[in-house]
Amino acid sequence: MSLFGTTTGFGAGGTGVFGATTTDSHNPMKDVEVTSPPDDSISCLAFSPPTMPGNFLIGGSWANDVRCWEVQDNGQTVPKAQQMHTGPVLDVCWSDDGSKVFTASCDKTAKMWDLNSNQAMQIAQHDGPIKSIHWVKAPNYSCIMTGSWDKTLKFWDTRSPNPMLSLPMTERCYCADVVYPMAVLATADRGLIVYQLENQPSEFRRIDSPLKHQHRCVAIFKDKQNKPTGFALGSIEGRVAIHYINPPNPAKDNFTFKCHRSNGTNTATPQDIYAVNAISFHPVHGTLSTVGSDGRFSFWDKDARTKLKTSEQLDQPITACAFNSNGNIFAYASSYDWSKGHEYYNPQKKNYIFLRNAAEELKPRNKKW
Repeated sequence: MSLFGTTTGFGAGGTGVFGATTTDSHNPMKDVEVTSPPDDSISCLAFSPPTMPGNFLIGGSWANDVRCWEVQDNGQTVPKAQQMHTGPVLDVCWSDDGSKVFTASCDKTAKMWDLNSNQAMQIAQHDGPIKSIHWVKAPNYSCIMTGSWDKTLKFWDTRSPNPMLSLPMTERCYCADVVYPMAVLATADRGLIVYQLENQPSEFRRIDSPLKHQHRCVAIFKDKQNKPTGFALGSIEGRVAIHYINPPNPAKDNFTFKCHRSNGTNTATPQDIYAVNAISFHPVHGTLSTVGSDGRFSFWDKDARTKLKTSEQLDQPITACAFNSNGNIFAYASSYDWSKGHEYYNPQKKNYIFLRNAAEELKPRNKKW
């Protein structure tokens, strides 16, 4: 009971030829299963900020819902509450004090969910699905930033039905990240825009994409002084770019690496190449995780340019991942991402969120002399 969190539907993992005696491929890493996962593909995960005591996990899904779980110290998860949109939920984020959760949906709205009262209200509106949502906390203002498929980036103060600011983009927003005072947006047509958020948000720089294929995920990383200094960008072609904003030596400091590909060394057979679905940076060590359509997660040290670990293969793609605020817990979601089309969709297949102890596995490699 305690190992899997819940006994309902667990048999779904062992439906091989030999019944329940098969190796359980839905959880090959034997990580803790989150109780009551969503009923459709999981699009996003976010842990509560360090200002909050304890750990709370938010997950959004294509079942139009957002769920909140408490993660107890023994790894057990307790479902606390949920809210609905009228379309799939594509992104979630927390306010810096942990009292509110913000949700973005295909229903073209964003909502603010007050966890104390368990009330949700609409705070943003776009002319297309909202793909990204981030809380911006500046010394002189705080707001919500939403990126949409309507080709606009909007900033909202949550009290007004109209945005404080709306910035046009050349293309649809596919992914974004914010670490004040920097925001980065990756769009369709391989667009890449960096914004500065001090005083008033404004476009800082457009960057020629270091990747040749569609952008899928982006995450900002910090320097030793805890200031945002660059970003990792993932594409649908099993590749991640590490890009510094102002590197001393761009040709040397910026690089890309392959990941989420099959039979890497065997050149005789064609290589299967999978999308990088999400990237997260460890809040303490600055190492990173990538998760992909191949059903694996990997941990990397970008400074030593080395892979720290790759998981066994799950029986379906990994669609989202997140570290908790102190970096001890790594959460990842297993569900279908439609990367192989409708033929591979199996409505009987359950979706899972797993929790893994991340304290040791993400420590950076000792630098080689």
